[in-house]
Amino acid sequence: MSPLLIGLLIFVVTTALLASGLPIAFGLGAVALTFMVIFDGWNSVNFVPETIFAGLEDFTLVSLPMFVLMGAAVASSKAGSDLYEALARWLHKVPGSLVISNIGACALFAALTGSSPATCAAIGKMGIPEMRRRGYDADLATGAIAAGGTLGILIPPSITMILYGIASETSIGRLFIAGIIPGLLLMFLFMGWALFLSWKRGTKLIDSDRIYSLKEKFELMPKLLPLIAVIVGVVYALYGGIATPSEAAGVGAMLCLLMVVVIYRLWSWRDQWAILRDALRESGMLLMIIGTSILFGYMMSSLQVTQAVAQSIADMQVNRWIILAAINLLLLVAGCFLPPAAIILMTTPILMPVITAAGFDPIWFGVILTINMELGLITPPVGLNLFVINGITPDVRLPTILKGALPFMASMVVAIVILCVFPELATWLPSKVMG
Repeated sequence: MSPLLIGLLIFVVTTALLASGLPIAFGLGAVALTFMVIFDGWNSVNFVPETIFAGLEDFTLVSLPMFVLMGAAVASSKAGSDLYEALARWLHKVPGSLVISNIGACALFAALTGSSPATCAAIGKMGIPEMRRRGYDADLATGAIAAGGTLGILIPPSITMILYGIASETSIGRLFIAGIIPGLLLMFLFMGWALFLSWKRGTKLIDSDRIYSLKEKFELMPKLLPLIAVIVGVVYALYGGIATPSEAAGVGAMLCLLMVVVIYRLWSWRDQWAILRDALRESGMLLMIIGTSILFGYMMSSLQVTQAVAQSIADMQVNRWIILAAINLLLLVAGCFLPPAAIILMTTPILMPVITAAGFDPIWFGVILTINMELGLITPPVGLNLFVINGITPDVRLPTILKGALPFMASMVVAIVILCVFPELATWLPSKVMG
């Protein structure tokens, strides 16, 4: 059997396994072991422990549980509702102000947690009922939060970008900073649509005559500024050459724990245990996924699948933008059935040789890949953010949430096109800051 046929078989089997609901780590590990035994014999199993250990001993991985802990600490507090309330008071008179406030709160909270589901849950629990109470349609209210939550995997620190950096062996620091401008671009595209739709529908707030005093506007700032200062400090330490990503993540996690204790009074042992338990659970899951994905990549390489795919695409001699369009289509379809971590760790070993051979920047492609993963989070049948929002507002049907999210999905496609036309939006800032 040729390597290309083996690769196709691997893709079909892996997709079927993961789409069945099997945990990602077990699915990738089972496929890797099965195909290694079938095509390389039982002796290939001897390399399994060494391969997994060699991948997990990378010091860069220390940043992963630290950023997870940082997000768990903030997600356990009321920072999300405070962010939303503060922005709502400042933007009260702007058309579509509540939707814009929620999207802005999603962007800020995403920078604090790096998690899309956590962002949806934290902002949506307060934002969606409040928007509906004040006269906004259910589709716009739910769709805006579902889309705004996706910013969690693009705006740094991003767990998804850490996984891509490990899988592609590219600089995590450069990936983080490359996501800043595209993240802001997406945020403004989302806000622009919310503003236009609110104006077109003539949405009237039931309390449009309400006037917030300066005291009320500044009332929540003492709670928010320290948390935002932590993010600014981590970013400055990371890109100012003061600390490595692992060191910056460790300091950020410690500061976030201190902040939620001091500001939100989460000082009891039960509160602290809940934070540590959630962080440990997610970190363990991610490290298991990374370990088995490394084995999966080793299997693909040993069976010559990666090399054969790269060579066959190079032999096609088609325009590189056609190749990129095909890759985007593949990622979009995969995102309908698989979670972002599975797609990144399953496809990156195959796509990286293709991307580099076509002359694309791996850092720029990391941003394109991440936006595709954002699309997958609000695309049925496995759009995680859609189900999170449906859980928050069970009286709103899933088709209604999807209807509200569709224009924001179009905004993501527009962002991908803009980044293809102007790749400097992703590459300029990393080069300027890091050389």
